Amino acid sequence: MTIYYSKDHEWISVEGDIATVGITTYAQEQLGDVVYVELPEAGREMSQGDEAAVVESVKAASEVYAPIDGEVVEANAVLADEPAKVNEDPEGGAWFLKMKVGDPGQLSDLMDQAAYKAYVETL
Repeated sequence: MTIYYSKDHEWISVEGDIATVGITTYAQEQLGDVVYVELPEAGREMSQGDEAAVVESVKAASEVYAPIDGEVVEANAVLADEPAKVNEDPEGGAWFLKMKVGDPGQLSDLMDQAAYKAYVETL
C-alpha cells in the first residue's frame, strides 16, 4: 500500500483501484479536538480539489478536499457517531472516505511521506 499526501494535509492510501482518504496528524493538531464531521454520500463523484468532507473542532471548521478524482464508495460511519476518533488516530482508523480512483495519474501530483514531512517543516 502506498500513501500520498496533499498540501492541504490530506493523506490517501491506494490499494488496487480504491483509495482511502483522511487528514494528517499535522492537520488534526492544527484543528484541535474534533467535535463534528460531515461525510459525503456513497456514489458522489468528486474532482480533485472538491470539498469532500467538513471537520469542526473546538478551534475552527475546515474542509477536507478530494486529493484525486473519483467516486465515493464508502464513508466512515464510525466518525459520524464518534468524530473524536479523529483526535486519536487521524492517519489510521479515523479515515473519512473511500473512493474508486478516477485518474491514477493524479497521484503523481501528491507527495510521498518524506516530501510531506519536509513541506510541514516549512510551515
